[in-house]
Amino acid sequence: MSAAHDDGVNDPMNEVRADLEQAERKIASEIDPGARALVVAVAVLVLLGSFSLPHAGAANGWEILSFGQDAVAEDIALPSRIFVWLALVFGGVCSILALLTRKWVLAWLALAGSAVSIVFGMLSIWSRQTLPVESTASGPGFGLVLGWFAVMVLTFHWTRVVWARTSLQLAAEEELRRAAAEEERKGLFGDDR
Repeated sequence: MSAAHDDGVNDPMNEVRADLEQAERKIASEIDPGARALVVAVAVLVLLGSFSLPHAGAANGWEILSFGQDAVAEDIALPSRIFVWLALVFGGVCSILALLTRKWVLAWLALAGSAVSIVFGMLSIWSRQTLPVESTASGPGFGLVLGWFAVMVLTFHWTRVVWARTSLQLAAEEELRRAAAEEERKGLFGDDR
């Protein structure tokens, strides 16, 4: 045996281990939404489209974002404003970026932000349904309810995408452990060649 072989420099298992580690890093940072990508894309379009529909009276989501006159006239409460911003940033922008870049971090942000926006969507609907008796403001509009459901769909599908990524990573880690155990076994019992 040569000294190079004893040090493991020319050992093919080192190449296998390096390939497995590289594959694990790639899997850890990327997602593969598969057919869910279409569902997420449609849900994002529905969500962004819901901003053009009435959220309360004549105030649509874009007017809530920009503090438009209709939004001011409808006495839009803080939960509605927070919901629209969370839905836009996480349900819209982060979802689009996650689909385009396939980055796990962006998918996780889209999931977490969409999950939080579900709560604020529910609070927005509730706050529109419990207006004071003397208020002339309208109840929840179709756009608000549609946007809330779109965020729920996004949260469900991003959860599945992020979870699937974790399963792939676990399989890659298992393969890396198997290769390490094989290398250790060869080291203990000598080279069988």
